[in-house]
Amino acid sequence: MFGEVYEPVYLFMERGGDVLYAIFGLIFILWLLVLERAGFFLFSYRAQVAAAVKEWESRSERRSWAAHQIRQDLISGLTLDLTANMSTIKMLIGLAPLFGLLGTVTGMIEVFDVMAFLGNGSPKAMASGISKATIPTMAGMVGALTGVFAQSLLDRYIKRQKIHLEDQLTFDH
Repeated sequence: MFGEVYEPVYLFMERGGDVLYAIFGLIFILWLLVLERAGFFLFSYRAQVAAAVKEWESRSERRSWAAHQIRQDLISGLTLDLTANMSTIKMLIGLAPLFGLLGTVTGMIEVFDVMAFLGNGSPKAMASGISKATIPTMAGMVGALTGVFAQSLLDRYIKRQKIHLEDQLTFDH
């Protein structure tokens, strides 16, 4: 069972070259951060909102300038927690295609080395370099596309939660 999965992955990684390991690590960290955000939204955020609403509702007056500042502080703190790691996620999404491009360059250098060494255009001799040029590009783009999808879902959720939070902290008695 394990060998059936391991061998194709191993061959794919070998054909893609060393840069593919870096892309794999980058995408792994990207998805760890995406899952961390999802876990935060599912398990921690609601409790933090409930505590903020309870703190706000326990105030006897909510119309003064000081009350407005306290409300703004509650909203700002929760917004910071909502958006934590989002800039890192966006950065990793931007780096994935660049790492793929690095793989393209290193693969093409290998192709040119083979051509310089053999002095001809043998397709069999250049195949390894060409796969090392194309596979990392594909992997970087696929990683970036999946990251963009996850990031857009997270951004949409964050935007809705910000609006919902402001609606929960009302000024009325």
